[in-house]
Amino acid sequence: MWKWAIIVLIMMSLVGSVMWAMPTRRQTEQGHLRARARTLGFQVQLVTLTGPRASGEAEAEEFRRPAYRLLRQGVDARVRERLQPWRVFRVRSLAREGLPDGWSWTIGERQLGAGQLKQLAAVLETLPGDVVAVESTPIHVSALWGEHGSVEDLERIRDGLQQIIKQDF
Repeated sequence: MWKWAIIVLIMMSLVGSVMWAMPTRRQTEQGHLRARARTLGFQVQLVTLTGPRASGEAEAEEFRRPAYRLLRQGVDARVRERLQPWRVFRVRSLAREGLPDGWSWTIGERQLGAGQLKQLAAVLETLPGDVVAVESTPIHVSALWGEHGSVEDLERIRDGLQQIIKQDF
């Protein structure tokens, strides 16, 4: 009797270890999205960014998300020098000049012209709902995405970021 109980416990331990090591369905889906992202030209990196302090909040929230980045390839050095970094978050705060409702600046407020703000607003409106931030630097353009979407959402993000790169802002 005791032998069988010990054998059952050992078997349960082995099966549990195998189940623990296997990726969940969500992890498998994320792996497929990230693999597809690489074929679309993205660099994917897990980052932590502090957003703006939301209206009515005492402290700013930290966002830990994958950043889907497109490099600014082939940009002339003179253009790269005049590019100013900016970052917007999907948070309501006081720093929201020129942005659609629900978006706020953390870096770069009042650095873009009226035409650029209009183009940025159009891009922000097309992004999936779980994109929490968009960032532009002289080196890359990024979207912080929660990855709760499909390949079509990934392509919408790519198209929006490419518009920003193409317009040089």
